[in-house]
This record gives sequence, C-alpha cells and structure tokens, in this order.
Amino acid sequence: MNSIFLDEGHVMKKMFVKWQRLVNDEGATCERCSCTGDATGNAIGKLERVLAPLGIEVSLERAELDQATFSGDPLQSNRIWINGKSLEDWVGGSTGQSQCCDACGDSQCRTLEVGSNTYEAVPEELIIKAGLLAAAEMMG
Repeated sequence: MNSIFLDEGHVMKKMFVKWQRLVNDEGATCERCSCTGDATGNAIGKLERVLAPLGIEVSLERAELDQATFSGDPLQSNRIWINGKSLEDWVGGSTGQSQCCDACGDSQCRTLEVGSNTYEAVPEELIIKAGLLAAAEMMG
C-alpha cells in the first residue's frame, strides 16, 4: 500500500482498483464488460468524493486482455481487484460463468455470485461496497 504526503504532514493513503477485460483485435469488448466498465467509472467517482476527506485517494487501472490471453482463460476477463484483493473476496461472493457473446465468441465468461444473485456485469453498488470495506481496512 503506497502513501503520498499532503501539506502539513498529513499522509494520503492510496486505494488501488484494477479492472481487466478482453479487448479484441478490433478494439471491442462485450456488453457485460462494457457495463462493468461504466459501473466501475461511476463507483470510482463516488468513492473518490467520499474517501478524500478521510485521506484516501482512489486510483483506477483499466487493464486489457488480448484475444490469446482471454482464449486461454476467459474467467480472467471482467475482474476487479481492490488493493490486490478480488471483488468477490470483499463482498463475500464467488466466481461463476455463463456463455457470453459478441467479442467473447462462445466463451463461458465470468459472472459474480453474491448470495442468491448472479451478475454478468458487476453492479456499481457492489464496487462501492467493496471499496468502502477496503477503506475501512485501510483506516485500521
């Protein structure tokens, strides 16, 4: 966990969020990854506003998987980590899979299972929940 220094000796903690998805040779991704990307962007904006007064800066990395990497392990696409820990771990969920479409072809792609719900696209509220849990852990 990295820190940066603020004025007057205050230390700003940094939360690292990584989202990775398939981007094929044509630069396209599937609908579920696209929706997760939108949700991630919205969630990061909200987390930034809420966590800044607590001295936590949120950093988002958008990583791309090429077609060859995706073909070897489709469940690596549409994954989110916060401070190196998977979103599933933060929210008490698990990884599932279902057939996708478009850029993914006929692959069995990642789903997120939380309780009795299965999500093909990760919803904004689960990303925010995971971010708040990570922030609480960072605060000690």
